[in-house]
Amino acid sequence: MAAVAGFIVWIVRGLRDVIGTRVSERRPAPITVGSLGCVTEMQATPSSFRLAYVPGVTPTKWVRVWGERLPDVPLALVAVPAEGGTEALVSGGADAGLVRLPVDRTVLSAIPLYTETTVVVIPKDHWLAAAEEVAVADLAEEVVLHPLDDTIGWESLPGLPAFERPATTADAIELVAAGIGVLAVPQSLARLHHRRDLTYRTLADVPQSQVVLSWREDRTTDLVEEFIGIVRGRTVNSSRGRGAQPQEKPAAQQKAGAKQKPGQQKTPQQKPKRPAAAGGRARGGAGASGGSGGARRGKPRGR
Repeated sequence: MAAVAGFIVWIVRGLRDVIGTRVSERRPAPITVGSLGCVTEMQATPSSFRLAYVPGVTPTKWVRVWGERLPDVPLALVAVPAEGGTEALVSGGADAGLVRLPVDRTVLSAIPLYTETTVVVIPKDHWLAAAEEVAVADLAEEVVLHPLDDTIGWESLPGLPAFERPATTADAIELVAAGIGVLAVPQSLARLHHRRDLTYRTLADVPQSQVVLSWREDRTTDLVEEFIGIVRGRTVNSSRGRGAQPQEKPAAQQKAGAKQKPGQQKTPQQKPKRPAAAGGRARGGAGASGGSGGARRGKPRGR
């Protein structure tokens, strides 16, 4: 018994030494993102879409459609000054922008959206307020302010020049309220800087400001394409949209397609001919001379 017990002890010690050696030789496997069942921050957080817009432009309706179609991708609005739209796009400060022409077409792509009516901002008690529409000739004796952030791009500014150009449109509005002069701007800017003591009238036969959707041509991403589709009115199932879904055939068409083999044309069914009655005469008068087979029709003989 003592010999057997000693043998068992010897075996246990040997196994312990072997197992301990193997365990010590094992190296821990490298911990990876996938082994933990996690995702990186880039994968976990959806990328956002940055949309720049200049004063006077209202992107509300397009932002609402974006939220309905891509709820997992936040849209960040980036307000830029009138002259800062191109710079924001070229520098990468925004993915796309609702800006005014002109833009640098050597770097940027642009889709025209709409053209704004040009109006002249005047005090409410100004003599031009009595008219519904103002002509350029009516401004011949008026001081027309020309701010440095002007968006109309005049070839020849109407009226009389001011002694100094205001820095911004907002500064020019203050000068109009002070009676220094009048100001020609797109209608959206006149509404943006509305004051109770000022009004505006349509200015006929003058240049107009055009609003475009612009983005860097070399950065036409899937999200940019998605926003292009939104402003162009594409449906959610458009083939160029990110969330496009394949259209399914109606159930009736699928059943019909399953019954009909490819290349097999369906032939129209013909009505079966009505069999002739036994002993009756044939059509077309063929039985007129057939003896007693058919009775004569007509007026009966008088007796």
